[in-house]
Amino acid sequence: MKEATARIKINKLLDAAGWRFFADTAGPANIQLEPSVTLRAPDLDALGADFEKASKGYIDFLLLNEKGFPFIVLEAKAENKSPLVGKEQARKYAKSQNCRFVLLSNGNLHYFWDLERGNPYLITAFPTPTSVTGYQKSAPDPKRLIAELVEDDYVVLTQRPGYAAEAAWKNEAERARFIETNSLRFLRPYQKKAIYAIQQAVARGHDRFLLEMATGTGKTLTSAAIIKLFLRTGNARRVLFLVDRLELEDQALKAFKKVLANDYKSVIYKENRDDWRHAEIIVTTVQSLLFNNKYQQLFSPTDFDLVISDEAHRSIGGNARAVFDYFIGYKLGLTATPRDYLKKFEKAQPTTRDPREFERRLLLDTYRTFGCDDGQPTFRYSLLDGVKDGFLINPVVVDARSEVTTQLLSDDGFVVVFKDDAGDDREETYKQREFEKRFFSPATNQLFAKLFLENALRDPISGEIGKSIVFAVSQNHAAKLTQIFNEMADRLFPGKYHSDFAVQVTSQVDGAQQHTINFTNNNLLGSANFLSTYRSSKARVCVTVGMMTTGYDCPDLLNLGLFRPIFSPTDFIQIKGRGTRRHDFREQLFDEVLKESVTAPRKTAFKLFDFFANCEYFEEKFNYDQVIKLPKPKPTDGEPGSGTGPAGPTIYAGTYENLGEDLLATMKVEVIGEQGMKIDRMFYEKFEDSVRGNDFIAASVEAGQWDRVIDYVNTEVFEKPTEFYTLDKLRKAAAVDRRLTLREILEKIFGLIPRFKSKDELLEEEFSKFVADSKPDEAEAIPALKTFFKAYATSDKIRDIIESGHLTDLATNPIFSTRDFKAVPAKYRALIPGYIKDYVSLNQFVA
Repeated sequence: MKEATARIKINKLLDAAGWRFFADTAGPANIQLEPSVTLRAPDLDALGADFEKASKGYIDFLLLNEKGFPFIVLEAKAENKSPLVGKEQARKYAKSQNCRFVLLSNGNLHYFWDLERGNPYLITAFPTPTSVTGYQKSAPDPKRLIAELVEDDYVVLTQRPGYAAEAAWKNEAERARFIETNSLRFLRPYQKKAIYAIQQAVARGHDRFLLEMATGTGKTLTSAAIIKLFLRTGNARRVLFLVDRLELEDQALKAFKKVLANDYKSVIYKENRDDWRHAEIIVTTVQSLLFNNKYQQLFSPTDFDLVISDEAHRSIGGNARAVFDYFIGYKLGLTATPRDYLKKFEKAQPTTRDPREFERRLLLDTYRTFGCDDGQPTFRYSLLDGVKDGFLINPVVVDARSEVTTQLLSDDGFVVVFKDDAGDDREETYKQREFEKRFFSPATNQLFAKLFLENALRDPISGEIGKSIVFAVSQNHAAKLTQIFNEMADRLFPGKYHSDFAVQVTSQVDGAQQHTINFTNNNLLGSANFLSTYRSSKARVCVTVGMMTTGYDCPDLLNLGLFRPIFSPTDFIQIKGRGTRRHDFREQLFDEVLKESVTAPRKTAFKLFDFFANCEYFEEKFNYDQVIKLPKPKPTDGEPGSGTGPAGPTIYAGTYENLGEDLLATMKVEVIGEQGMKIDRMFYEKFEDSVRGNDFIAASVEAGQWDRVIDYVNTEVFEKPTEFYTLDKLRKAAAVDRRLTLREILEKIFGLIPRFKSKDELLEEEFSKFVADSKPDEAEAIPALKTFFKAYATSDKIRDIIESGHLTDLATNPIFSTRDFKAVPAKYRALIPGYIKDYVSLNQFVA
């Protein structure tokens, strides 16, 4: 029986969570069944077989607390029923037993319900008795959280003493930086707005939030204030802060200890340690919890009342999502990567190798996970906002191209003529995407490294090459570049570095994670190499592939080198974000006299060395709606291009090695102003606020003058350089599986429709109209009619087959088959197409 099967599963879940059907060394039984049920033996499988239907329905479980009093009502349903159907029955029973908590389960799906806190919450495991006991002691009061006043000094970060006070500041950002440098770090205005946005979301009944804040805007400090808000108001007992890399774990813990140590204890979760039980804030990597499913073995779903996911689209991706979903309570996501940073991919090919498919799914899933189905985060503060307010800086772009890379970047690519094994002339073309993986040029690497060192920004205190990160194509490429940089440094600075100038920081290098931490802390391979009173890392360049892209905080970086082509806008934004933080280099100087004499101590710019036209690509060539084909796969042995010719350039294993000279072709330096790059303008939308605040649009909408509204938006709002709104961009932001009209978007903004309907919802509506109009007598044929209706309305191919009469093509059609067509009564095979042509707009179903 399905009922018995469900109960067998429930029995085992209760046992795994530490609940007891029978007394043992751990204590007395704490599971009570309805009267008249007798358990024969402690056999969990046998328990399921003993369940019978009672007069009041299927038997429930009553879970007892440590004193033997009713604690939790567990309402069980058959596997083929939703657990939620027993909700009201369980509520009634719980109130009669004076229980605050309810579990609803069918053996496969489970819900935990705190009757004092709202709705049942989907869980993946039953909570332990100890965890729920602790949870019961909390007295959440959303009203207190909403009413809590968050001022500038809500959390205060103490800094080391800085330079002498100044009499005046140019703007709020100048004042904030002065305060940060000298003594205290207060919340910035936009950080308080982020916290207020969460308070307002709670007021609207939300328990999931997403903060989209640009790199360098202080997401961790904002998180600290939010953690204090929840703990201080009693809406959380314990907080879990999830990161996706070890260095971020250490970074977050240090930040929390600086600002919250006087009020709350913060720890990093470690194996075989119970410190977390005595702390309010637990910081950990997702990977440590995933290992051997430790999150299920050591934690209960009710152990944390607030779960924060740093770099949310990374730390809840793939298997990590299971960790995040395991815990109940409030959920907060932090990200610097807006959801629409990705182009479309071939959705019709689920096996596509396009890496953007994975990224897009992560980002879309991130927004849904945090309750932002419409693509709008709870709060947004963009790079452009930060630059305009004086908190962040844009790069100075150095676009340098050699003769070889100029050809690689061209439409024709770099063409190599060679002879194959048979002595025949052959050509092999290399494109930008294939650099280093299939095209290697020592001369090009040498040239770029030389240009980088000659033009890099210098440290304003010591005069040495400013701290830099170089992004290589591969670990092999990183090793080569590191060697080149060290050799050049020996010639430029004799006796100063001894191969410590550049360091490879990739997964193949032992201690790579610690290298990133030491680089931030200015002690990578030593410190104060040029000036004894100035603390700055001896190593000046970290050469990496992907380790230092997201979440890496090193404010004194002055140079970034893109020694590889980049095709993901997400990667481009993250890499560029490593340099956007401002910094005062006097913080690292311990000579007070010298500190006063420094003329330009503040970081006001950083250089972005772009050797593969990445900035141009995202500024001019990146089509945000175009599907780009992947480069052809690397040839295997025996294929054209994999042999070695007797003369000319060398081709081996599909790789061309250019042993000749490479010269600088062009170099252009561009200072990025407040308008930012196009990639920044494209993705930070404030369209909704802009439209709502426009009196003409609001009045015209209220008057129902839609022609005037749409014409005005198209001519006066779209494609303007300040915001760069476009209809296609708004469609993508809506995350709906069809093409929205501008009127629909405006109707949603002004509250005329509650939400955007999906493609299937519209199809269901249109089919209902058809049924009401045609009133078919064959009720048993309705499913077949609906299938035909939807297929014809949404598929060009199906329409072509029906119109042309080539019905044999349906035999191999995966959407609508010959069998489906034969199931449609003859008179409807013409009636449905005619109805759709006359009454249904097909444009609304286009993705």
